[in-house]
Amino acid sequence: MSNRLAFEDSPYLQQHKENPLDWYPWCDEAFERAEREQKAIFISIGYSSCHWCHVMEHEVFENPEIAAFVNEHFICIKVDREERPDIDKHYQELHMLLNRRSGGWPLSIFCTPQNKPFYAATYIPPFNQNQMMGFSELTAIIAEKVAANDEKLFQNADEITAFLRPKNEPVQATVLNDKIITQFTLQSAHNYDETNGGFSKSPKFPHVSTLQTLITIDRIEPDAKIRSMITHTLDSMALGGMYDHIDGGFCRYSTDEVWLVPHFEKMTYDNALLCTLYADAGMLYHNDEYLRIARESADFMMNFMMKDDLFYSASDADSEGEEGKYFVYSYDEILSALETCNVSDPHEAAKIIGAVPEGNFEEHCIIRLSSLQHPLWFEPFRAALRTLRQARTYPFIDRKVITAWNAMMIKALFVLGRTQSSYTAQAVRSLDKLKESMFLDNQLQHSTLIHKTPKIEAFLEDYAYLCSALVEGYQATLEERYLIDAQRFAHKALELFYDDGKWYFSRGAFTTVAELDDGTYPSAMAIMINVLQSLGILVDSKYRHFAFKSLEYVSIKLMKTPIYYPTLTAEVIRQIKEQRIIKNKSDALSRINLPLAYPFVLLKNDETLNEFTVCGENSCFAATQEVAQLNELITSTL
Repeated sequence: MSNRLAFEDSPYLQQHKENPLDWYPWCDEAFERAEREQKAIFISIGYSSCHWCHVMEHEVFENPEIAAFVNEHFICIKVDREERPDIDKHYQELHMLLNRRSGGWPLSIFCTPQNKPFYAATYIPPFNQNQMMGFSELTAIIAEKVAANDEKLFQNADEITAFLRPKNEPVQATVLNDKIITQFTLQSAHNYDETNGGFSKSPKFPHVSTLQTLITIDRIEPDAKIRSMITHTLDSMALGGMYDHIDGGFCRYSTDEVWLVPHFEKMTYDNALLCTLYADAGMLYHNDEYLRIARESADFMMNFMMKDDLFYSASDADSEGEEGKYFVYSYDEILSALETCNVSDPHEAAKIIGAVPEGNFEEHCIIRLSSLQHPLWFEPFRAALRTLRQARTYPFIDRKVITAWNAMMIKALFVLGRTQSSYTAQAVRSLDKLKESMFLDNQLQHSTLIHKTPKIEAFLEDYAYLCSALVEGYQATLEERYLIDAQRFAHKALELFYDDGKWYFSRGAFTTVAELDDGTYPSAMAIMINVLQSLGILVDSKYRHFAFKSLEYVSIKLMKTPIYYPTLTAEVIRQIKEQRIIKNKSDALSRINLPLAYPFVLLKNDETLNEFTVCGENSCFAATQEVAQLNELITSTL
């Protein structure tokens, strides 16, 4: 018999509707019942493509003996962290407070009947193992203490709740200067893996915002060492493993140091950000292989993760109960595919793509090339492997539409559209559809399912990333409607989430402060500052005031450890070095091949002009009729 989650739209909550656990969605009814019956509260937060969420479900939530005890003594609440990032951020802060380390998913929270938290963990095994307390033993202890009104437990919960309340503490500021460039470069080099590329050991994440900020620095002051960090990392990721050469697109992260074995889930935000990164690098460094990776990633999103011009949120790592089953091949399958391509020595060819008889992942093979240059036989070979996949069960797709993540992908398509107009056309369609679906009754919404009415109001990230896509849309098309919309949503974001330099992620049932660091994806605060700086030169200098106040508010942290805040660091550099704008008629501006050498250049349509006019934030410097002179003119004004 299904539980209450059967009535929820969230695909993640739907995955748990048949659990014997008596789940509630996040609702007043659950908290009222807990207080009325004096039962402890268990809150579980996860998302549909989370591998360890599936493990805990199978081991714990589907266990009938555990469920019987928990249903008797607890009120259980399931939360989709993609649907309610405000709730997730609140409890991730709790996990950090109680455990002195970052959390993750699944996130497991225990609260008093009055909804005051006292315990936080991530994955919990069903029973005690390897010095980890099991869920069965833990819930028995908590149930006993709550029933006995254990004074210490309730006192701790009160203290924790008080500590989590938002505080307005005095903030000191420091001067923002170009020392941040040196500091960021040194800290990046310290973290850099000279052997494999990237900026960490295993597990290895792509660190897109670190790479983007390094690209910005390289454009200002070209540096061979910086460029080597960038290109080595991009090459290593693109060789395969974390990158899927068959369908296209990137998996979430690599479980090893060499980018070979990924966690096989694919997220919209990862592919949007990596598509933008490879497109930018491809255009700046004249690298056709990077552009190919960007196009294949965009094509994957449009072919597998898009419906009615909107993008789904994620696809799972597992299919048919096995992680990666859809993605990997037996050595015999590899040989058979190579033989269809008339390869003279299939065994030698297999080595080029990383395939060996014993396999490179659980006796199976993940495709990883030895070079970005494809062998002549590679296209028909991967077509053969694609055919094999078509007979397999595709991993579960979470068909939730999230405003921020769609906006990231739309911006990526606008950027990629500089190389192929069809991507711009898709970006325009998707942006129109996103606004039509998620901006209702003068209110921006956060998430929904396609053709369903959204119910959750937007957070800062939705406003920030939508504004960013609109500004990029204006740069791509020079249509004023995008600039007007960007201003409208920026004004609303300032009204809802800004307070004298401080930004909030959410202000409602959960008031959460906006993060400074680039975690799963770039900080919403940083993206909002980026938008305000753009509007400050495109429309009105008043927006730059808000951007400066925001950077000043966090200046001490930024100047000390900029490596933690790559996107904010890039905005500090932009503030210090200043922006440039090129004005002319739209037909003339369309002849400019972006990006130009200097990183902080925007285009502005002005139908009264008959030449390219280069302006700064307060005045114009030079003019020319020749596109080829623009880089030189901009450089001469710096």
